[in-house]
Amino acid sequence: FSPSPAGLERFYKNIDSYRKIMMLRPQEIANSPEVARRIGVIAMNTAIELDIYGNVNSTHIMGSKMMNGIGGSGDFARNAYLTCFFSTSTAKNGAISSIVPMVSHADHSEHDVDIFVTELGVADVRGLSPRERARVIIENCAHPDYKPMLMDYLERAEAATKCAHTPHILSEALSWHTRFLETGSMKK
Repeated sequence: FSPSPAGLERFYKNIDSYRKIMMLRPQEIANSPEVARRIGVIAMNTAIELDIYGNVNSTHIMGSKMMNGIGGSGDFARNAYLTCFFSTSTAKNGAISSIVPMVSHADHSEHDVDIFVTELGVADVRGLSPRERARVIIENCAHPDYKPMLMDYLERAEAATKCAHTPHILSEALSWHTRFLETGSMKK
């Protein structure tokens, strides 16, 4: 629970209202896989980035710099009744796409996530193959500036791997991150 300064002020100002709808628990209980599974948690977590196949990086900027790391999101993602990850479609004024060909650090595999949400839409990926997930994520959640780049990568990866289960062009999979570090933008 980490509200902004304005959100914290609003929280304290309206604490009697929030008391009726919120319950904060100690981490020993809140991060318990058994408890999450037993009570049918709908897990809602923040993603730094996600890849087109549904893997999530929720802790490391550009794969290296720790941003979040208190713990517990993995317990929820793997054991919840329904697991959702939220992100804006871009960061750094559009210089970074939050949806990339391959995450630079993987905290949550595609097997742990059901739904992705950006300000542009919702991708329900339950029961979909990796290639189907990729199209749903790109179509529903990717920013218009990056959507053609993501589809181009996916289609070229499918051609290069003869439509493999999870098609990747390994020499390009993390090139978006490299391009950002070298030029300040993931855009070509």
